[in-house]
Amino acid sequence: MAEKNIVVLGAGFAGVAATRRLAKRFKKNHDVHITLIDRHSYMTYMTELHEVATDRVPLESVQYDLGRLFAHKKNVSLVTDNVTKVDHDKNVVTTEHGRYNYDYLILAMGAESNDFGTPGVKEHGFSLWSFEDAVKIKEHIKATVAAAALEHDEAKRKAMLTFVVVGGGFTGVETIGEMIDWRPILAKENKIDPSEITLILDEAVPTILNMLDRPDADLALRFMKKKGVDVRTSTPITEIGADYMTLKDGNHVPTHTVIWTAGLKANTDTSDFDMEQGRAGRLVTNEFMQSKQYANTYVAGDLSLNTNEGDRGTPQIVEAAEQTGNTAAEHIVATINGTTPKPLKSSYSGFVVSIGAHYSVANVFGSIHLSGWFGTIMKHMINLLYFFTTFAGYYIFQYSMHEFFRNRHGRNPFWGHISRYGNVLWSVPARIFYASMWLVDCWYKIQGSGSWFNGKLRLPFTWLYPKVTTSGASEAAGTAKKAVETAAAAPTNEFFSLSYDYGKQPMMIFKHLPSWYESVTKFFIPNKQTALFMQEFMTIVEIALAVCILLGLFTWLANAITIGLVVVFCLSGMFYWVNMWMPFMALALMNGSGRAFGLDFWVVPWLQKHLGHWWYGDLKSIYSKN
Repeated sequence: MAEKNIVVLGAGFAGVAATRRLAKRFKKNHDVHITLIDRHSYMTYMTELHEVATDRVPLESVQYDLGRLFAHKKNVSLVTDNVTKVDHDKNVVTTEHGRYNYDYLILAMGAESNDFGTPGVKEHGFSLWSFEDAVKIKEHIKATVAAAALEHDEAKRKAMLTFVVVGGGFTGVETIGEMIDWRPILAKENKIDPSEITLILDEAVPTILNMLDRPDADLALRFMKKKGVDVRTSTPITEIGADYMTLKDGNHVPTHTVIWTAGLKANTDTSDFDMEQGRAGRLVTNEFMQSKQYANTYVAGDLSLNTNEGDRGTPQIVEAAEQTGNTAAEHIVATINGTTPKPLKSSYSGFVVSIGAHYSVANVFGSIHLSGWFGTIMKHMINLLYFFTTFAGYYIFQYSMHEFFRNRHGRNPFWGHISRYGNVLWSVPARIFYASMWLVDCWYKIQGSGSWFNGKLRLPFTWLYPKVTTSGASEAAGTAKKAVETAAAAPTNEFFSLSYDYGKQPMMIFKHLPSWYESVTKFFIPNKQTALFMQEFMTIVEIALAVCILLGLFTWLANAITIGLVVVFCLSGMFYWVNMWMPFMALALMNGSGRAFGLDFWVVPWLQKHLGHWWYGDLKSIYSKN
């Protein structure tokens, strides 16, 4: 067989899916080679761009290196370059730095934002359809809020703190949802009241999220309104300026930020390809994703318009992009192998739209409707499934890190409980074990014959027991002496060790009180009555500390106190070398362990906020005489 060259332009969902399918089908056919060309060395995970734009996840979280995605695919070459020309007559793709002959070509360059000719969108608005767009929006919002915090003019300040998202589709709703979560963080960082930040979602038609069933869409609408979003429907925008937008009814909305997500159109790079265009400039194909002009040219993803799917074509979603890419790849395989090709058969598992980190609405498999936290978990399961199907184990790990474990400000499905930035997650088992150890120890002090609450003295301090002066001493005096001797005398077969050695008696750290500490102890515990009170009181304190550590409440203070208690027990001759792990365990648990599945997650921030307000009053970005 003569060598066949397949060139794929665009490393989005469709281009990557097509390349993967071709690489798999021709794995054993060394006469077929696939070249994937994109202006970036990575695939942009488009569905999560709103999280980058709103500073929820780092930039690299949506960049999936093509070298990792196609590692070990020996029949795939990766090219990072800009395409300048496609010559259908000579079957040549020209880039800024090279030329690539092809026998089959797949165009999958994707779409771009469609402003429908609205004046001012290009000059003053922000689109959200590329990695660069997301970075630009994030930096603009941070800079605008910081500048507004120092602005004395109230009208200008209000305009700067008004953020508008245009478009009630998935991208628009998910962006405004992340802004809901980001609002209090921006306010705190810039010392302004969160209520000063206004969020507006503007949609030209009467309803939002029209790909969802109305009950699901209405749930999303109610949630956004509950969170203070001004949702405006049937409100077309006629113009955008540097510090305003104008509505069709003539009203002006002062704002410095308009994020445009109202529609998509075909990538403008395809206008020179001399191919039939349909709605929004998308390239028309047949049911095999073939161009109607060129039999060896295929179009996939958002760029394609399969006329067999109706005037609007396939929806511009991930599943449709992958299905069109796979259909194009399979037709090429069938053509080369001489088999019967299969046309595109669209089938969608459902839709999930997230509104911030903790709330989503989902319609899965047509019959399963989820909302709230369960909808959010479904979204993450779908994303993880995508990486699993691409055999990208590295990105399963990275996605989990960015979305669950390396996430700041509680912006993950678990409200930050498992975030490495807010707590020490892996210390939770140690915290539970340490607290349980104290509780078990205290259990023997509150019941049975060894109880510290039955009036019997348990502290091993010799001066608390009566001295025996005659051989005819009473039975009580003899019992007291025996108790002192038992408590004070060290075992004869004790053995130094930092761990238990079977059959050996562990060694005490101090067999007797140091003289200086004995003087201090006599001062605070001069008699039996005080000793009985102290032994009962300290047992209660130990139980309280154990419960606090177990529940993750005031864990820094509780563990610090246990370290102090260990020191006291050591000096009192009541502590063994084998238990010296305890203060080191407590020291480790002082590092925020209570914020991981503990009450400190709520209690400490609440105290910081209210005690800080009580002590310092309101902190502001601007102070004036008024």
